[in-house]
Amino acid sequence: MRGADFLSRSRGEAEEPMQPAELTPEQLDAGEALAARPWQFVKSAPALQFLPEADRPEMAFAGRSNVGKSSLINALVRRRGLARASNTPGRTQELNYFETPGVALYLVDMPGYGFAEAPKAKVEAWTRLVKAYLRGRPTLCRVFLLIDARHGLKRVDLDLMELLDEAAVSYQAVLTKADKVKPQHLAEVVAETHAELSKHAAAFARLVATSAQAGAGIPELRAEMAALAAAHGALNGGQTPRP
Repeated sequence: MRGADFLSRSRGEAEEPMQPAELTPEQLDAGEALAARPWQFVKSAPALQFLPEADRPEMAFAGRSNVGKSSLINALVRRRGLARASNTPGRTQELNYFETPGVALYLVDMPGYGFAEAPKAKVEAWTRLVKAYLRGRPTLCRVFLLIDARHGLKRVDLDLMELLDEAAVSYQAVLTKADKVKPQHLAEVVAETHAELSKHAAAFARLVATSAQAGAGIPELRAEMAALAAAHGALNGGQTPRP
């Protein structure tokens, strides 16, 4: 299935006041240019006091443990091993920051929530970290909420969506592992996710279904990131925009 076939839009979208336009070839090219840059690891933050200075927009990737965050980030920036992927749920326990020279933008790999093979106290600690970051980071311009296409939305996802709604943080749903399910199942998950997103004020209208392995949906998500970066002044030669 081609990446463009994995891109869906919600029902009733025409009635909403703020609708995302269809991606143009220029936007797709901008996404590819952003992905081709030399992305690199910056730092890990185990607590809020260790975060880098809030001097540029940030895009964070959130989702349940084992949803495929690290694999998706690596696919988006074409850097195998940049974000450390693991078969062990809960391996990412800190906020991991990535950047590229010449672009005033951070990508943030967040600890997974839900099941994790780690002591309960440690899981609770990084859960508090995630919630505090999402509620209070002034330069957070979008959260990409990753949802496993094999399972669809779970209660923990809905809880996070409610938190983001309350904090007025824009978020966009991204289905992962779309190549692992049959087309009919994927269509059902897309429809169910759209129906739920329509109930949430901070949810972005466009849903992207992706496969880090097969590459489906990756160009579209890159284009979304580049357009958002441009809108927030991040593509101005690396000069720091005002938060």
